[in-house]
Amino acid sequence: MLPIRDHNPSGRMPYVTYALIAINLIIFAAHNVPLGESRALNVFFAQWGMIPAFITDGERLFTLVTSQFLHGGYMHIAGNMLFLWIFGDNMEDEMGHIGFLLFYLTSGVFAALAQWIVEPASVVVTIGASGAIAGVMGGYLLLFPKAKVDILLILIVFFRILPIPAWIMLGLWFLLQVGNGVASDPDLGGVAYWAHAGGFVIGLVLTIPIFIKLGGFAFWQKTHGAPPHPEARYKLVKSRVPSVRRN
Repeated sequence: MLPIRDHNPSGRMPYVTYALIAINLIIFAAHNVPLGESRALNVFFAQWGMIPAFITDGERLFTLVTSQFLHGGYMHIAGNMLFLWIFGDNMEDEMGHIGFLLFYLTSGVFAALAQWIVEPASVVVTIGASGAIAGVMGGYLLLFPKAKVDILLILIVFFRILPIPAWIMLGLWFLLQVGNGVASDPDLGGVAYWAHAGGFVIGLVLTIPIFIKLGGFAFWQKTHGAPPHPEARYKLVKSRVPSVRRN
């Protein structure tokens, strides 16, 4: 189940979202491509990635930020940038450019800290923008639970694109991170599931002031949980108009 787009047009150009994608791609191209799978790349990750044991000792706290811009492979960065491209523009639209940037980086820091809390003595390097992007997804869930998200469903012999409400897609994603986090071995490498789950929760929490400013539950009632932008609202209202029979 892979999201490929959402039906949620933004009202302003998402400069910060585009800039974050560009920065991540540039950093990836500058280091991962020339170094490949060499030992030098692992040394680079160890220098700039988040290592829980160092955080426990109060050292290299800057890696809580720098680790957000490192990726371990083509699929890693492609997946993260796809999620940021789908969900980032709408959060930036609601928060403003600077507000969204601060929200994104803060979500990433707390996501890394969530991974640190689970394994404070680990020397496994944590890298990736997934925690920060999980925060974006958590905030998106709060503001647009019924926005339609097209997912690519692949079932061995066939595939199909299905539009589903955001709360289903994002809710399942969050539960998957928690479940995998419980089942994973903290001493081994792999996916930082707790960073994903932690980022998602902190992103949702950080979005609460925006949600309240927009009207809270009244905002949901007004928009029926769908995007509040004019085009989307027009489609929503049009879909609710009963059929008319002329005589």
